[in-house]
Amino acid sequence: MHNCQCVLTSLRFRCCFPGPKEINVVAKPLKMFAIAATVSALSCGLAQAQDAAKGEMVFKQCMTCHRIGPDAKNAVGPVLTGIIGRQSGTAAGFAYSPINKAAGENGLVWSNELIMQYLPDPNAFLKKFLTDKGKADLATGSTKMAFKLADEQARKDVIAYLDKFSEKK
Repeated sequence: MHNCQCVLTSLRFRCCFPGPKEINVVAKPLKMFAIAATVSALSCGLAQAQDAAKGEMVFKQCMTCHRIGPDAKNAVGPVLTGIIGRQSGTAAGFAYSPINKAAGENGLVWSNELIMQYLPDPNAFLKKFLTDKGKADLATGSTKMAFKLADEQARKDVIAYLDKFSEKK
């Protein structure tokens, strides 16, 4: 033990052993907390960001049926070039299901948000869309799209990729 009068005043601790010093007892923990909070916020933001490069990788799953780009042609599914801002069921030369055409005729125009809602369950989305529009009688049958993309981050990324091929309106 040392023989001094160590004092805690305000938020500082003064001690004379082994030499006179004053320590801010709050500053270091606060700095560490601030750094941890900043890193956490940044990592959460990055995890939520859309990544078109990752979306291109996700889109490889979609290429079983769809094509995209300036020279794309309809396949099992319609061309997705210009999908953002396009009315549902209107890609030239593609034979859509009745439910998909009905959704477009009743106001479904694809936006990032609507595609985000569509991809986890295309049939359920179209049926809900038509029912919400007061057209439950048209919400029958099913879309040709059997694929479902449940992963939220994968959907964000593929939408960022689709966005690259769509005109901004």
